[in-house]
Amino acid sequence: CFRLYTERQYKDELLVTTVPEIQRTNLANTVLLLKSLGVQDLLQFHFMDPPPQDNILNSLYQLWILGALDHTGSLTPLGRQMAEFPLDPPQCKMLIVAYQMGCTADILIIVSMLSVPSIFYRPKGREEEADGVREKFQVPESDHLTYLNVYNQWKSNNYSASWCNEHFIHIKAMRKVREVRQQLKDILEQQKIEVISCGTDWDIIRKCICSAYFHQAARLKGIGEYVNCRTGMPCHLHPTSALFGMGFTPDYVVYHELIMTAKEYMQCVTAVDGHWLAELGPMFFSVKETGRSGRAKRRQALEHLQDMEGQMKIAQEEIKARKQEHERKLQAGARMAIFFENVMFWGNIGSLNILCTPGAKSDKEEAEVDTTWWNDSVKEALGREE
Repeated sequence: CFRLYTERQYKDELLVTTVPEIQRTNLANTVLLLKSLGVQDLLQFHFMDPPPQDNILNSLYQLWILGALDHTGSLTPLGRQMAEFPLDPPQCKMLIVAYQMGCTADILIIVSMLSVPSIFYRPKGREEEADGVREKFQVPESDHLTYLNVYNQWKSNNYSASWCNEHFIHIKAMRKVREVRQQLKDILEQQKIEVISCGTDWDIIRKCICSAYFHQAARLKGIGEYVNCRTGMPCHLHPTSALFGMGFTPDYVVYHELIMTAKEYMQCVTAVDGHWLAELGPMFFSVKETGRSGRAKRRQALEHLQDMEGQMKIAQEEIKARKQEHERKLQAGARMAIFFENVMFWGNIGSLNILCTPGAKSDKEEAEVDTTWWNDSVKEALGREE
């Protein structure tokens, strides 16, 4: 693909070098990987092209929301499991939660479908025909379930290429989906996670999707218009969404990503229950309970804050202890280095020869030292007491 630019654009508008990808993309997956490798302080980590600190902090916040990090920034057991998958953190969590809900096989297909570009295409001159065929696959409550429906029907037709062509579906994309699914299935088997299906109970699948994308939830504001529950940003259903022409609009939805064009369109949307948001994302949502006083809510918030402060205090003490231990080892190593500069030895501990040490004879005569002197010297060098 060749792109032409005018000389003025080349000199005045284009950057001298391309901005490194690590400085302009979501770092949640990278941060999760570094945490799994034992890197504690990411803000002081020596990146080749250091990303903005705000990007790192936002990624840490996202991982904390998903439960991959605890209140002190340390990796949780869930986060360690998520680090095994080569996916975005929300999709990793979706797979792990799917095992608990009993819909691993279904979520496995959905995650694989999200890992490839759009599977549908609209050939020029046949747009209406392609849209009509696509509507036959749509599940009114969810675009994610629409993807699941497409894959299951392709599977029931023996993964036929001609079937894909008849239904305006990219066969190469579907083959890639099948390949990704097999790779993820192998990882699940390595993690001893059973691959099972929930059958036709698709509410379980929608709740599982909500567990991974509750932080990207939107509520209905007007006819076909939503606002983000956290930021208040307006967002709209895309005309190709299964929810766009379903006859009614659900009160709450979660989306895979937001696309900025003429409007802010939500891509890959699923309708969810408001109670699911309160259950799976308690840090953002809650259900207003009748008869519950504001004092009780404040008391609960205070207890949660005290719990977080207690965990942070323990973490700070552990960091301080690790730092002191590291400094002690450095000092011990320095003392040993000074000791071995003055004492050169060979053979076993029972027979030690000293060459050119203070007090040795001028003709470099070998002086044999017994084990007792050796032990005392080492203890003195290390600063230990017997």
